[in-house]
Amino acid sequence: MLTIISGTNRPASNTGKIVRQVESVYRNLGVKTQTLDLAKLPREIFDASSYQEKPGSFAPFAQGVLDASGLVVVTPEYNGSFPGVLKYFIDMLKFPESFERRPVCFVGLAAGMWGAMRSVEQLQQIFGYRNAHLFPERVFIPKVFEVLDDSGEFKDPELLGRLKTQASGFIEFVEKVKSVRLRSAE
Repeated sequence: MLTIISGTNRPASNTGKIVRQVESVYRNLGVKTQTLDLAKLPREIFDASSYQEKPGSFAPFAQGVLDASGLVVVTPEYNGSFPGVLKYFIDMLKFPESFERRPVCFVGLAAGMWGAMRSVEQLQQIFGYRNAHLFPERVFIPKVFEVLDDSGEFKDPELLGRLKTQASGFIEFVEKVKSVRLRSAE
């Protein structure tokens, strides 16, 4: 199983729209996924006492990472970086087992022309530091406000094609690195 991380807590975000398309791509490739939506993080995780002892309500989020054969991180770019809630989420996860030798790939989206390249590169440094296996094929979605239609779908099928290409490669990568089978029997 793969875990998709929706890297913002902004309500009705474009990140959520992209996550739904990523979920669909993997589903169509026969891969089971679960999504961790940071907009649904329990409020008590933000209490200072959470550094010492994680609240029980955080357990499904932590377990969602630990149970995953691989992670797909979908991140927007906010002010030249990724959202603070995503960094906080990473900081709250168990060390080192949450990312140690876990395959990770990245999808970035932004209002600007670079499609969250800075955000993804910063995340790659963090995940690399935590000894994750970084899948090199990243997808950047620039000018996100222009590329999505009113229903949250891509206007240009080429963008969906990039997600499909990344997903196919990431599935192979995870299956080889983790010696697991992700795709359901065909």
